[in-house]
Amino acid sequence: MAAIDREAVLDRLRTIQNPGSSSDIVSSDMISGLTVRDGHVLFSIDVDPRQGPALEPLRQEAEKAVEALPGVLSVTAVLTAERAAPAASPQPSPPAPAPSGGAGRQIVIDGIGAIIAVASGKGGVGKSTLAINLAVALASQGKRVGLLDADIYGPSMPRMLGLSGKPSSPDGKRLEPMRNHGLAVMSIGFLIDEETPMIWRGPMVQSALVQMLRDVDWGQLDIMVVDMPPGTGDAQLTMAQQVPLAGAVIVSTPQDIALLDARKGLNMFRKVDVPVLGIVENMSTFVCPNCGHESHIFGHGGAKEEAQKRGVDFLGEVPLDIAIRETSDGGRPITIAAPDGPQAAAYQAIAGRVAEKLTTEKPRAAPRIVVQ
Repeated sequence: MAAIDREAVLDRLRTIQNPGSSSDIVSSDMISGLTVRDGHVLFSIDVDPRQGPALEPLRQEAEKAVEALPGVLSVTAVLTAERAAPAASPQPSPPAPAPSGGAGRQIVIDGIGAIIAVASGKGGVGKSTLAINLAVALASQGKRVGLLDADIYGPSMPRMLGLSGKPSSPDGKRLEPMRNHGLAVMSIGFLIDEETPMIWRGPMVQSALVQMLRDVDWGQLDIMVVDMPPGTGDAQLTMAQQVPLAGAVIVSTPQDIALLDARKGLNMFRKVDVPVLGIVENMSTFVCPNCGHESHIFGHGGAKEEAQKRGVDFLGEVPLDIAIRETSDGGRPITIAAPDGPQAAAYQAIAGRVAEKLTTEKPRAAPRIVVQ
């Protein structure tokens, strides 16, 4: 298969006319963030913010043009509207009225029973480790499980799940998820080098998340676990606004500063009407591997107390254990490497409580978020 390079992509994009201008979208300086690697192409198209959705056909045309190049395996094109396009454009049509009932646009993904977000208010609390082991535990309990790495800026799923290579696209339109440990997995980390920084604007992050959900052939899943990036920014709002989340799991360590940030995450999901399934206390107790002595390095019980204060369920606690770290770094999470051990038992208990909660939560439509 012939290799594809940036210039070939740009040459093809020069065949796409800038609406309302005599020049093409490359000459009009509308293309940014172009990344080409191993046949996978990603780029953004900068448009006038007043046009936005009206230029979706332009995005589709650009994608199809690049897809036709020999050697291209997949194309991800996103519209960004943080600055006006350089060339003049026609006035947009008035926006369509919002659907009745107050629901905003949401992604329809056939075949997925429930989508849950694993989130934290800050980094470094072990959220990704929890998401992976929760997904594996759910799969071991007989569920068909998918795992979406929504941390665009710091994707960790490829390494932590021992996955390498690139996703295939048999039909040239949708990507096949990568698979390991009984999970269907998708991450932006499969499409870029591990050490490549993702210098993307907020709208590009939002569009990439939407496409990793919509343009991946997930098949039939009982549960999709979404590993969210830390914080309460674009990714979280995109998921809450455009995806019918069944609920969110909040991860925190016991100390006060982590609980403060976890509280922010919990309140964000509540504001956009996403059910909070509960809170997990990670790094709860350190057990010395030599003598068995228990130490509460970050304190203990803070997340349980916070759950009680906020009126949400406490889903369980996970110990601070070197084996969890080592197995995650090695690509074999502890629920796979030592399924009968006490560490895996903690994740299994949490998974059981999450599965039970999903059977009692009512289906939720995506809300319409109004900024006043």
